[in-house]
Amino acid sequence: MTNTRATMTMPVARVLPLLGLPQLDRTFDYLVTEDQDQAAQPGVRVRIRFGGRLADAIVLERAPSSNHDGKLRYIERVISPEVVYPKRMHAVVDALAQRYAGVRSDIIRSAVPARHAKAEETDSDTPWEKLGNETEPDLSSWSAYTNGESFVDAIVGGKLARAAWQVAPGDDWPTAIAALAGKVAMEGGGALIIVPDQRDVDRCEMALRQIVGPRQITVLTAALGPQARYSRYLSILHGQGRLVVGTRSAAFAPVTDLRLMVLMHDGDDNLVDPRAPYVHAREVLTTRSAVEKASLVIGGHTRTAETQLLVESGWVHELVAPRSALRVRSPYIHAAGDSEFELARDPRAGAARLPSVAFEAARRALAKGKPVLFQVPRTGYVQSLACGQCRTPARCRWCNGPLGLPSGAEAAAPTCRWCGRMDASHSCQECGSRRLRSVVVGTERTAEELGRAFPSTKVVSSWGDRVHDTINDEPMIVVSTPGAEPYVLGDDHHYGAAILLDTWALMGRPDLRAMEETLDKWAAAATLVAPHSTGGEVVVVADPAAPVVQHLIRWDMQGHAALELAQRREVGFPPAVHMAAIDAPARVLETFRESLELPDGAEILGPVELPPGNDLPGQWDTKEFGAAERMLVRMPLQGRNALGSALRSASIRRALRKEDAPMRIQVDPIHIG
Repeated sequence: MTNTRATMTMPVARVLPLLGLPQLDRTFDYLVTEDQDQAAQPGVRVRIRFGGRLADAIVLERAPSSNHDGKLRYIERVISPEVVYPKRMHAVVDALAQRYAGVRSDIIRSAVPARHAKAEETDSDTPWEKLGNETEPDLSSWSAYTNGESFVDAIVGGKLARAAWQVAPGDDWPTAIAALAGKVAMEGGGALIIVPDQRDVDRCEMALRQIVGPRQITVLTAALGPQARYSRYLSILHGQGRLVVGTRSAAFAPVTDLRLMVLMHDGDDNLVDPRAPYVHAREVLTTRSAVEKASLVIGGHTRTAETQLLVESGWVHELVAPRSALRVRSPYIHAAGDSEFELARDPRAGAARLPSVAFEAARRALAKGKPVLFQVPRTGYVQSLACGQCRTPARCRWCNGPLGLPSGAEAAAPTCRWCGRMDASHSCQECGSRRLRSVVVGTERTAEELGRAFPSTKVVSSWGDRVHDTINDEPMIVVSTPGAEPYVLGDDHHYGAAILLDTWALMGRPDLRAMEETLDKWAAAATLVAPHSTGGEVVVVADPAAPVVQHLIRWDMQGHAALELAQRREVGFPPAVHMAAIDAPARVLETFRESLELPDGAEILGPVELPPGNDLPGQWDTKEFGAAERMLVRMPLQGRNALGSALRSASIRRALRKEDAPMRIQVDPIHIG
């Protein structure tokens, strides 16, 4: 570029290289030529020469001069004049990078799709109103919730409102959300709906099509091809994509005049990015709500402890149905004991491990011509321990972490997976028994067993790669894993009964969120069942005295969330504290720990073996560096940014040492171990 000349106006471009390296997560100054002056605006992609090679970068700002004493290089070229990283995204990405101890370029790569030149030729400037015909949405379903009408009025009126929405039994949440989002779009605002998976995306899109034209809906998911994904991203940037629905990656969609964001089922694992820095869609939307002053609805059949924390802090308000409405909408929910003694005495249990009360509930529904849902846990195995007498999960007496057998060794002493302490004399906190048993998480209950119990009834299986989206409203037995339950077609849209089997496989998991996720899976099945007034019935094959069972029977989702949060405060579990999980080979983890300058109040647990089912990607010499281990860092809530900054600084020091062995840092992961 010997014959080039820098532009006279704002000749310096401060760019962020997209290299994914913590030590290079800062801006660098480059010169802009006269030919590049119009195109090299803040937010565009450029190519720069960095460290002797070409690299992609984002222009963050233009400046009249540079503080760099040496000679500046010129930008090689502007990849595209499209401003793909608008200024309103800067504060969100910066906050998330600090929160998750991550690198901004990693978050940007997740947020901004890769460029596709042909997509830039697509027309994305046609006004949203001209893409279809709108139908006035029916917002009456929101009136069933306390303060629902005033909440809707605030959203439509452009005021800032945030709510934790507990979906009432039988309520068609995609229709309710579509009506509210459609109304916002018709009033000129932008709406963003985030759901866990493609199945929910399809349901939301179908509901939106009852209100607006197909071209007025922008679907943004990772399953799209590169051209489709980038062209839809551009339509959102240009203001044409005013009504957006998608999965976790769409949480960053730069919707113009964003007024409403909706996140459904925030406890679902699919909402966590599997790539570093493992950002949760809930954190993206709560950050955007604070930065962009957009209204936010976090909805679901149940409520996570994280959402309950937001409610108790006053940052969001509850949106729940009154007790009178719940009594009308709910099916008759009751429990049947599943102890070995009770099942042994029950004459019906031999055919399909069903207590008589569950068998009779299924028989009554089939006699009425209705389908019956049997929910069973997924197949799997985790070497964990529980009380041999009452089946309460075994917990460490020091840090309350889950006890297990190291490497599955039967003769080894029970060892905590968090702090690594052995507890050879463990006794149950509930019943005092010293007996321990291995717990198998997930069982396979075959459709043939139920076929033998109901020999003249059609049996349909829905799980794994054999998921049925819908079934006809006729007598049949549906055996499904959680999340794969088919929806009933027809005027009624309900199952006659639901039987929740093998409940201890869910309740007994050695996981921080076992009860939270169990209640969510049960509630998702129960809401598909007809109301009590028309004979709808749900049988939980579990101990009726278990708190999670009682909360389901009363449909007290906010009460269960408050209990979960209170229990986690008592023992120092997230979200009552912040916790980072650091996985690395033993020697690397030890070096990282020595360089980690933790703020006051931080506490280190471990290191211990990686939890079962967790692998550390990458390759390393195990003889030199040792096996992979996990270290936990616990921090009070007030030190959220301090913890992220400390981990980030230690990561930079590690990168400067040029250590090649892999390491994974997850801040507030959903599953700790």
